[in-house]
Amino acid sequence: MGSLLIAGGRVIDPSQKMDRITNILIREGRIAAYDVPVQEAEQVLDATGKIVCPGLIDMHVHLREPGQEEDETIETGTAAALAGGFTTVVCAPNTDPPIDTQGVVAFIRHQAAKADHCNVYVLGCVSKNRQGKELAEIGQLVEAGAVGFTDDGDPIADAELLRQAFLYCRMFNKPILDHAEDKDLTEGGIMHEGLVSLILGLTGMPSASEEVIIARDIALAEATGGRLHLMHISTINGLEIIRRAKRRAVQVTCEVTPHHLTLTDECLRSFDPNYKVNPPLRGREHVEALVAALQDGTIDVIASDHAPHALEKKMQEIDQAPFGVIGLETTLGVIATRLIEPGLLDWPTVIEKMTINPARILGLPKGTLAIGADADLTIIDPEARWTVDPRQFRSKSSNTPFAGWELKGRAVATIVGGRIKYSCL
Repeated sequence: MGSLLIAGGRVIDPSQKMDRITNILIREGRIAAYDVPVQEAEQVLDATGKIVCPGLIDMHVHLREPGQEEDETIETGTAAALAGGFTTVVCAPNTDPPIDTQGVVAFIRHQAAKADHCNVYVLGCVSKNRQGKELAEIGQLVEAGAVGFTDDGDPIADAELLRQAFLYCRMFNKPILDHAEDKDLTEGGIMHEGLVSLILGLTGMPSASEEVIIARDIALAEATGGRLHLMHISTINGLEIIRRAKRRAVQVTCEVTPHHLTLTDECLRSFDPNYKVNPPLRGREHVEALVAALQDGTIDVIASDHAPHALEKKMQEIDQAPFGVIGLETTLGVIATRLIEPGLLDWPTVIEKMTINPARILGLPKGTLAIGADADLTIIDPEARWTVDPRQFRSKSSNTPFAGWELKGRAVATIVGGRIKYSCL
């Protein structure tokens, strides 16, 4: 593998507290040097006027394979990741069969290697078959390469099972990622419980359903010394519970999605199933609280929760359609347009929450441009203007709530292991 020089870009690497104009030399798939003259490289990529950062990491992605290939495959999902600027994705285990054996982990890793797009890491199930009754073989899954554990799609309802899982995962220094939802409170729910749901006559999902599980999870993490990561946080009170736990030095982290940062339950007035997600889109006051929690550091990670569904599944009556939207190809643009452009966040903060923070939570050797690190880089044009067109997606599905949005900012090159995997420069 020859040398590649990324020339003249604004290099932002929160892991090194770096933000400056420089050249980066890549050799043999690793970061070799900074401030290298252009003539010393075999290939040069001009990044003038662009942002160069560690390859983006999405720690919450549903690739659907095995078992739901009509929605997405590892090949199409990782192609979508590259187009969105992601060099690494972490796939959730709600596949068919679920990721609860070494064999399924091996299959996913094989399919990812065959696709040869971006890095794919795997989350294993907490419980066998995701049924919440018996612990999965956590040690064997770690041995096979699982970087964390979750029954995502379903919460871990049994508190004793979760307590045991924390104790087991602590032995391997792996986090448990939980979908915080008390299903007794959300049974039959379609959208956020509030004035809009009342007006529309749609069954609501109360904020309390998320908050009671957050409180329980944190109590168990604190009691066991386990590591907890709360997925797709969406409520004011939930954030405050997390904020207080962090002050007590509980090992808890959390993430937020672009759709929860930018959309509200008012969108459901259209009855468009592309706005049906779980947790549901909530009121404007919750959106403002989420943005504030990003600003003060309570929220550690921005993740897409990329949840593809085939058209024939998603475009049903809203009470029949499945929850979920896709996000790999729109996350960066939506965040840049709605949070960075108006000055609510800056580029270093966003990049930190999409690179080194998820890498540290999951123990991944990624998220940095330090000398000797894997040469995974994303080049971003912060001035690029584009329109979201699902017909152009590399994902197999098109269930996006952002269709037709005019966005500013997008990935223009994605480099994985020193190889240019995607480029529109």
